[in-house]
Formats: sequence, C-alpha cells, structure tokens
Amino acid sequence: MRLLQLHSDFIEYEPVEKEIKSAEEISSKAKVRYEDLVVAFVAVETGDDESVAKSAAGEIKKYMDTVKASRLLVYPYAHLSSDLAAPNVAADIVKAVETFAREFASEVHRSPFGWTKAFNIKVKGHPLAENAKAISKQASDVHLHEHEHDEGKESNALKNEEKLKSFWYVLQPGGMLTPVNDYKFKKPDANLQTLVNYEIAKNRAVNQQPEHVRLMKKMAIADYEPASDAGNMRFYPKGRLMKSLIEQYVTRRVMEYGGIEVETPIMYDTKHPSMESYFNRFPARQYNIQSDNKQLFLRFAACFGQFLIAKDMNVSYKHMPFKLYELTRYSFRREKSGELVGLRRLRAFTMPDCHAFCTDLAQAKEEFRKRFELSISVLNAFGLQNEDVEMAIRFTEEFWNENKDFITELINKFGRPVLAEVWKERFFYFTLKWEFNYIDGLGKASALSTDQIDVENGKRYNIEYVDENGEKKNPIILHNSPSGAVERVMYALMEKAAKVSKTGGVPSFPLWLAHTQVRIISVAKEHLQFCDSLLAQLSANQIRADIDDREESVGKKIRESETEWTRYTVVVGDKEVGSGKLMVRDRLEGKQREMTIQELIDEIKAQVKDKPYLPLNLPTYVSTRPQIMA
Repeated sequence: MRLLQLHSDFIEYEPVEKEIKSAEEISSKAKVRYEDLVVAFVAVETGDDESVAKSAAGEIKKYMDTVKASRLLVYPYAHLSSDLAAPNVAADIVKAVETFAREFASEVHRSPFGWTKAFNIKVKGHPLAENAKAISKQASDVHLHEHEHDEGKESNALKNEEKLKSFWYVLQPGGMLTPVNDYKFKKPDANLQTLVNYEIAKNRAVNQQPEHVRLMKKMAIADYEPASDAGNMRFYPKGRLMKSLIEQYVTRRVMEYGGIEVETPIMYDTKHPSMESYFNRFPARQYNIQSDNKQLFLRFAACFGQFLIAKDMNVSYKHMPFKLYELTRYSFRREKSGELVGLRRLRAFTMPDCHAFCTDLAQAKEEFRKRFELSISVLNAFGLQNEDVEMAIRFTEEFWNENKDFITELINKFGRPVLAEVWKERFFYFTLKWEFNYIDGLGKASALSTDQIDVENGKRYNIEYVDENGEKKNPIILHNSPSGAVERVMYALMEKAAKVSKTGGVPSFPLWLAHTQVRIISVAKEHLQFCDSLLAQLSANQIRADIDDREESVGKKIRESETEWTRYTVVVGDKEVGSGKLMVRDRLEGKQREMTIQELIDEIKAQVKDKPYLPLNLPTYVSTRPQIMA
C-alpha cells in the first residue's frame, strides 16, 4: 500500500463520473468540503490484505497525533502506484482503513471508490505537513520513503553504518577521555549534554517548528517551495543577498589560505569504477537520474569532481600540499522527509568544499591545524563564537593511541570539553573527523564547519604524486568545509537571534550581513532631496541604505525599520535639512545619537572592515518595492 498524508487547511472534491464499472454507488455528485484535517491518499497494491489496512491505520494515527489533528478523510488514489490490487480487493481494504481509523479519530470520512473526482486542496505550510509511506506485509511492515513519491534504494553501506558500534566519551582539554555515563556535566556543559543525547539517540526527526522557520518567513528571507521536492527552498531578495555575502566571504578566505578554485559537474555515472567502489563501501542517500544508457546520480559533495581533477594532474612532492576548492551550488542529498525542516536540513544545499592533498600524515596534521584555525575564524566572522557551538570529534582507537597529543592539541585550542566518538576499527574512509555543531532551541544539533583525514580515496581514485625518490604514491586527503552549508549558517544565525530575544536581548544579524544597514525616513516629500543626498554618500562608501518615502506616520516607519532589524535609522525633517546634523537611532544600543553623515559612515566602515560588500538588491525607495506574501 502507498499512503500519502497531507495535513490540510481544507479539501474540496466533486465526483465527476465512474472510472470503473465496479465503482460504488453514491447518492449525490454534489461538491464536498472538509476543513482542518488530514487527507490520507491511499493506493492499494497487489498482495495487500486487512493486516496492511490495520498497519496503515496505525501509521495514520501516529501522524494525526504528531500534527494534532482529529479529522480524517480517506481518499482512494490509484495514481500513487503502478502495481494496483484488483478493484474489488482494493475497495474492501480502503473501507477497512476507514473502519480501523474510526477507533481513534473523532471524525472520519471517505471519498467514493472508483470515481473520477475533481478536487482542490490547501496543504498547511509546516515541515510535517506532507508525509509518505509504503506499507507491506514484510517483517519490517512499514518503510519510510526517503523521497515523497519514490522510495529508492539505500546502499548496503548506509544500512551497515546504522549498525556501526560507537563508544562515546567526553574529551576534555588536557586529554582526559571519560565515558559519557561517568562524566559529571555542569551548568556550562548544558549544550554539550544536549549534543551527547542527540548523537547517541540518533533521532533526527522534527516534531515541531524551530524558531528560525518563523523568522525566515516573517523577515522574507526564505520559504518552502511547494512546486519543488521537499527540502528545496526559495530565497527572497534579502535571503539571496545574505547568502551571496556568506558565499563570497568563505570563498575569499579559502583562496587566501591557498585554495585553487575549480568547478565540477553536479552529476556522475554510478558505474564509473571509482564511483561504484565508493557506493559499495560508503553510505549515501542520493538522487538517481536515468540518461540514455547511463544511471547517473546528483553529487552530495564536491569530492567526486575534485578527485577526478586531481587524478589528471601531474603532481610532485614539491607541489604538496595542494588544495582544490569549490563552492557547490548545489549539492544534493535525499534526507528523510521527517528530518527536513527550514534551512537546518535540506535536500539541495550550498557547500564550500576544500580538499588538501598531502604527502603523509605529518604534513596532513600540520595542514589540519591550519584549517582548524581557519574554520574557527570563519565562524567568528559570522558572529558565531566558540561558546555558540559544540565540538564533536570522531576517531579510531588506533588513531587515538598513536596521535593522542595531536588530538589533545585541537581540543585545547577549542578550549572546552567535546564529544568524542570512538570506533574499535575503521569503517569509514577517514581516521579522524571533527565538526562544530550548533544546538538550536529544540535541542537539535546541526554540523557547521568540519574536516576529515581521508586515508582511502587517494588510492580509490588513482590520485598520485611523485615523491623525492621518483616513486608514485597516493596522497592523504583532507576534507574541509570552513563554514558548513551556507543555508545552515543562516539557520544558526537566526536560531541564535531567537535565543537572544528570549533572554531579553535585541536579535540581530552581523552588520555586514544585514540587508539594509541604514534606513532613511523622510518626514515629508520636501525632505526627499536631502534624503537622496545622504543615500548617495552612504552608497559611495559601500553602505547599504534605503529611503522610506511612504505616506505613513513617522512612528510607523520607525517601528517597521526596527522589526526589519535595521541597525541604524535616520529621520530627516526640517531640523536635519537645516543643520546637516543627523539624529541616528541605534537599534542595538537602544538610544539616539547626534552624528554627522561622515561620523555615521566611519562607524559603519569600522564594523564591516574586511568583509565583502554587495549593493542593495531591492528598489531604493520602499514605496516602490513589491510586497512578498511571506
């Protein structure tokens, strides 16, 4: 059985005509409307029986409990499957689902079986509003689709990963490794304890909306795209500007570090020898595409393309370490639908990915140190300090025994206890991996910056360099993203702002990432010329400013500037035009200051020093902007 559940504001349907001879008889063809309900689209497949109907009802109950719905419509919908049961069997099983559902739902309806129906539905706009399942008589009974309408196959490696035995510790500065059950968590360790619980439970599903989803919609930064696959977002002008600035900053920092920027395809042949070997060995949830006689997959990282470029390079030890870099827009990963939410976990994401190719472990460790510092510095530039993130580090027992001082050095640099996952033997291609995690208001952890020491893929991809003795060898490869996915950085910034607001602070973005840095408010039309002159001076100094010229009260304009998190607001009236002095409202400080335009420019320039700049990507006059229905 195929089951598609939609938490809906309403559904209207109207029986049009019988689609099959055995369609059930109905008393009326009138249009039917139900509101605030779960619509369960059901396709009965060959081999389904009453036990499947009972399992389906159980899944519907769990879903209705999750979304707190009490009203249900069971809707026969053959289009979910190409392996349909005979109509008489299917009709009985659909009715059985309805009967079982009456045991728990306060109100149950069913649309007529075997009819062509016209329908109109409005699905609620929250992360759990859509849920698809495949239900069979097998022992596993219920299988969750990774894709809403195409379950796909998980690699054996992915299943093996879930069985991998981990040993969990808290690793403290100085090198003390303590089993998590024996570690005495203190108040400053609250987020670390949350990370420990999250990692050990491996519960990635989201049952309520995180704060950043409300903010991204309210502030017209981003939203779900209903016409695309789940986990694919639309970015409005404000979100696109922020995203571009983050992309530019990370790219510049990696180039300064020595990255060689390349661009690679987004899809690859699954039967390419290196790819086939990878998928047989390591887990992946990828999108698959059939093209002519090739089975392709969409990349979930830049590794594949960069490794194939490195394979075709002539490299000697004198060139090492060399670093390839790409900002992938996009990488794709078919995350489970129940785990997708806002910008935290997506199926299409933008990932800065830098690989360093090193001669040996000693060189790899030295490079690893540099990239660790680079990653801390990048996050700090976004306004995420060390105390805002929790570190996890993962390694084999053998690597720990042989490199304890090196690992301890990293922890000392981070300066706080971290979560350590230890394996008795190596399963993955890396022997050491770390990441910085942001813990949001729901207690979910999301990895940002990360790096790995890869000891397998040099050989797998036949990447070679010539050593001092003229012999060809395979390099050790480091996998670093200094920031993590760009969308996830935006998620972390909004979640941090929500935490600040809850504790009585003023939520904000770093000034260099703010869409409008200065809002100029005209008291009346005769002041617009002076506003224009201020705008010209700010723009000439690469400061994003706009003018609220609407025929609204000054108080309302000021309030709206505040709700848009604009740092500086300048009201221009007769006094300002006459004196040239400005009364500047500083939202973060919560006070007004008299300043000249040059003093304001100097103050802003000092705060955005060394950060990228992009001009405003909306009309300068607020009155001429189209309104986004967020």
